[in-house]
Amino acid sequence: MERLTAAQNAHDLEGMLACFHEDYRSEQPLFPARTFRGIAQVRANWSALLASIPDFHAEILRSAVDGDTVFVEIHWTGTKADGSPFEERGVLIMGIRDDRLAWGRLYADEVESEGADIDTVVRRMAGTGDR
Repeated sequence: MERLTAAQNAHDLEGMLACFHEDYRSEQPLFPARTFRGIAQVRANWSALLASIPDFHAEILRSAVDGDTVFVEIHWTGTKADGSPFEERGVLIMGIRDDRLAWGRLYADEVESEGADIDTVVRRMAGTGDR
């Protein structure tokens, strides 16, 4: 993950792609429609992000390794093409095969700087408040 983060921060797309297996599988359990397989989609995703967020910066806040699985807490920042701030946080669970990423389960999303407070969210979860 350190090699990938260094390539992200250098905006080195080819260096990033070298960190992934050709048949890499990505799942986002909170957003199932975002599941994909293959390096072509990794290339498309990161090409778009790096082109649109010219000051993209990645940071690993914490990490743990269990055999061939790496757990990382990430913090990504930058400025979007429209000038608004970009900030994403989350946890990535990544499977390693032959020193490259074979699969990933991503639990990450953009930070909401404003929004519902915890009481409102709990009421929504319980079905007792406004949606």
